[in-house]
Amino acid sequence: MSDAIRLLPDHVASQIAAGEVIQRPASVVKELLDNAIDAESARIEIFIKDAGKSLIQVIDNGKGMSFTDARICWERHATSKISLTEDLFKISTMGFRGEALASIASIAQVEMKTKRDIDELGSIILIEGSQVKKHEPAALNRGTQVLVKNLFYNIPARRNFLKSNPVEWKHILEEFTRTALANPSVALKLVHNDDVQFDLPSHNIFERVKSIFSDRKDVDYIWFEEQTSIIKIEGFIGRPEIAKRIRGEQFFYVNKRFFKDNYLNHAVNNAFEGMLAKEQFPLYVIYISIDPAQIDINIHPTKTEIKFEDEKNIYQILRAVVRKALASHIQMPEEKGFDDNQFMNLQLNPPSYKDVQPFQTVGNSKVDFNGWDGFKDQYQAQRNRNNQSWELMFKGSAVTPQETPQTNLPLNDDIIDTRVFFQLNNQFIVTPIKSGMMIINQQTAHERILFEKYLEALERNPIVSQQLLFPKVITVNATDEAILLEILPEMAALGFTINAFGKSTFVINGLPAELHLENETVLLSEIIETYRNTLTPDGSKNKHVARTLAKRAAIKSGVRLKAEEMNRLVDELFACREPQFAPDGKPCVSKLTLEDLSKMF
Repeated sequence: MSDAIRLLPDHVASQIAAGEVIQRPASVVKELLDNAIDAESARIEIFIKDAGKSLIQVIDNGKGMSFTDARICWERHATSKISLTEDLFKISTMGFRGEALASIASIAQVEMKTKRDIDELGSIILIEGSQVKKHEPAALNRGTQVLVKNLFYNIPARRNFLKSNPVEWKHILEEFTRTALANPSVALKLVHNDDVQFDLPSHNIFERVKSIFSDRKDVDYIWFEEQTSIIKIEGFIGRPEIAKRIRGEQFFYVNKRFFKDNYLNHAVNNAFEGMLAKEQFPLYVIYISIDPAQIDINIHPTKTEIKFEDEKNIYQILRAVVRKALASHIQMPEEKGFDDNQFMNLQLNPPSYKDVQPFQTVGNSKVDFNGWDGFKDQYQAQRNRNNQSWELMFKGSAVTPQETPQTNLPLNDDIIDTRVFFQLNNQFIVTPIKSGMMIINQQTAHERILFEKYLEALERNPIVSQQLLFPKVITVNATDEAILLEILPEMAALGFTINAFGKSTFVINGLPAELHLENETVLLSEIIETYRNTLTPDGSKNKHVARTLAKRAAIKSGVRLKAEEMNRLVDELFACREPQFAPDGKPCVSKLTLEDLSKMF
């Protein structure tokens, strides 16, 4: 019997390795930008076609490479950044693994031109699927140009898994933004399909931040800078009043390297405690300078996670620095026992997640209930149908498993002749049943009703739009612009009349007739963020757009309902396909039996 284990061919091994490093066009952009930054470039230009699927070109005026280096850099584990194991624990450059270029070459058609100042001629090299097709001298200017065409051309299955162009373009914008904020002294230009998206000159940190977040004002930022015995922290935080209900405007850098860290993010959020409403997220761009030997950046393939040797002290230092910056510009909530300067002593005991109190909601949500009146005819017809089959809606045998999932709603013997509803704490609708009482959460119940209604609108019956007397002009950043352009058809089906009006600008001409909003921009931001982070497994846009709008438009806890409003809410809930749960899985209905009540006594 022959042996079963064998070594993989080099090109197959490279394609497998590429799956860890190159996941999408944005991964190529990131790796090429890292190399350009490491080459001490003063200006970098990026040209993109079809969201990177057809072409990615990065041109820099950096140090360039020799004829030999231009060839060997495409081999696996070829790098100029490290030579000893110890070097892994004091890395100060971006690219260092020696896998990025080899991975790119294995799944794309690549052309590179490069030249150093000290060389009379540069070199040009062509590679397809890891195979070198051409390598010869050429007359070039100082710097490096890398052209990547037809990504995943030799792996059709991987190419088919790429998302739509707006989604892939959004990821490229994120990588560009991260690099731009980390390197304000480097001039950067980004062009997509011959349209200049950004042309950022070399500048200081503040001007670069303003260029990226162009929809903000100078007074919206609070600058801070603190030096301690172990780290230096500087950067910007946004004032609490400009916080949004979206993530994505939070940036951490350590030694100019972007990273994500939920623990340190919690430190910043905790510093804002008492100043933000629930589910609001502050804007911040924070730069941490630390001895490279005190961190480990080699713990994740994408290098976006970093392990700190003294994470607990850094948590407390960061929290104190941010809170001190806020206190110097705005009136802070009182916090007994906390000294903003104690981080200088480094005698810190960071709280665990369970020890930190959650944010407190600021203000009361108000919902206009005039929207109920717009559906009197529809409601009356539905109410008549529901009255005739009230018992059937609770009867397990009256509905087939194909029509609705099994629930723990009251059985038919629970039903009483009268329909009596009362509101508890302006939050729950309570009605007696023979086995005890049924309790309905008014907010989650309304979310379920609206979710199914919006899905119906997206799939079959669009909602009528009510035109605004005065159209509202909104400005979004480049990343949000790409997403909003993609979901405009879904927004139109939901009753939104939104038109593109120049670069990063949109005009809201109409809203759903029944929707009452105080801030259309906030709602659009929430929908965009949901689309960014909570795609459904089947990739459907409809469900998460409908889910976000339903959550935003639903009545909130604390709103007092009239008797007819409670009746209608219950009617519409039990007419839903899945009345037991809200779109996010939270329960809408619960039952407290007589046995449960007896146990209390």
